[in-house]
Amino acid sequence: MSTFHQKPIIALLSGGLDSATATAMALEKGHEVIGLSFNYGQRHKRELEAAKKLAKYFNLIEHQIIDINLAKWGGSSLTEMDKPIPNNGVIAGNIPTTYVPGRNTVFIAIGLSLAEARNAEELVLGINSMDYSGYPDCRPDYLNAYQKLAKLASKAGREGHEPKLSAPLLHLNKVEIINEALRLHVPLQETWSCYSGLDKPCGVCDSCRIRDKAFTEIGRKDLSSNPLS
Repeated sequence: MSTFHQKPIIALLSGGLDSATATAMALEKGHEVIGLSFNYGQRHKRELEAAKKLAKYFNLIEHQIIDINLAKWGGSSLTEMDKPIPNNGVIAGNIPTTYVPGRNTVFIAIGLSLAEARNAEELVLGINSMDYSGYPDCRPDYLNAYQKLAKLASKAGREGHEPKLSAPLLHLNKVEIINEALRLHVPLQETWSCYSGLDKPCGVCDSCRIRDKAFTEIGRKDLSSNPLS
């Protein structure tokens, strides 16, 4: 049985597969975990519903859900209902319309605030640079720069013990992430990755395509959005 570390860590828990896996990896290392989710004006709340279920499943010591309405100024197909969700596949070198301006920058800033208030030693992020290489805020140079800011912008940092920004999935592809999730017994059926807010995953948006392709590659179509395909 794992021995809990004295200090907790914060995990950004969106309700998707990646953040759930990153949270499970933190728990495996023996950390007590505080979940942090955001109601940011996204076009549906299915991810948040999933985050609540995951927080309960993981028995997190705390789960904060923060309201911050990034949809007020739009700029993304995830926050503007009149913008179509892309379903033509990820195009190399192209930043897709699902990029939400400043989203990770805002989320990490709030996460660092919570981490300092709770004396947490780490902020775990589910960001991944392999499948969503078009997102500017899911890249190693972004993470490294933000770590420097975390040191300069906080009392904890000035005293030499700023929270570490950890992204354990950063260089993993989706198959590798799913294999980690299966190894850690993450309840994948409770995670939500689809950009649409339907009763079931649409199976055609870029997020569903990436997820389903990986499940097919490892022979687990039963976990995909369209197991009969």
